[in-house]
Amino acid sequence: MRSCAESLSAYGLRALGREWGAPLLPRGGDITLCDQIVLIGSGMVWNVYFGVLAVAFGFVLATAVALAKGAPRRALRAPATAFVFVFRGSPLFIQFFFAYEALNLIPKVAGSLDLGFVTITADTRWLTRAWAGALIVLFLNTAAYSAEIFHGALRQVPKGDIEAADAYGLTGWPRFRRIVWPTMLRLAWPSYTNEAIFLFHATTLVFFSGFPAWQQSGDALYYANYFAQQTFNPFVPYPIVAGYFIVATLIIVALMGAVNRRLNRHLPREARPRIRLRPQIVR
Repeated sequence: MRSCAESLSAYGLRALGREWGAPLLPRGGDITLCDQIVLIGSGMVWNVYFGVLAVAFGFVLATAVALAKGAPRRALRAPATAFVFVFRGSPLFIQFFFAYEALNLIPKVAGSLDLGFVTITADTRWLTRAWAGALIVLFLNTAAYSAEIFHGALRQVPKGDIEAADAYGLTGWPRFRRIVWPTMLRLAWPSYTNEAIFLFHATTLVFFSGFPAWQQSGDALYYANYFAQQTFNPFVPYPIVAGYFIVATLIIVALMGAVNRRLNRHLPREARPRIRLRPQIVR
């Protein structure tokens, strides 16, 4: 039986690929509790990767989409509204399947273009890998949900604040940067925190959708499912996954709460909105 130190050495970074740890996963009676804790923890690297990058990029796109959705020009408002409707109106699981199949189909449909001196082909193989394709889906999905949150917050910005900015001569970009955007974030942050938490939880769908785990390099739930099949005992690996995600959720709440306090530092302590976890049952 392996010791915990041996498990950490063999599987600590195994989720990144076979070259980062033991070439084969433990099987049957060779599986120890330490193996499960270490390997599932190793898989959390992918969940963190998907969650952090999707939220970071999605925040930027969500702000732009929210502004476009509230724009007076239909040319900006219509595409933004359609984007939000499509990604909020379809299940995330289906979006993963559709994206993977579409990326596999593009080279077959597009074929190649021979220009004589060079041949141009549509190569989407790298996008069919989870690290790229699934990240794009998560990024677009959370951008749509976050854009709706930000759009609602934009509509709630007090008109008195905008009128005061006009009185001080602030218009256009300076007014948005110093008055509208900070107020929007303060109003939207509690709801946006719950969106960030749910997005992090949704990363567990990646390797159960169309995107395969190459060389057994999966996330936490992928390894938990593997151990449940190998040991015929789901009551050990799945609670381990839950424990990791509970800790990660507490970290997210702490970080987002710190940002919330920063955004509302000008308000009296009793008037500051608090971050409350309100998990969604379905997406």
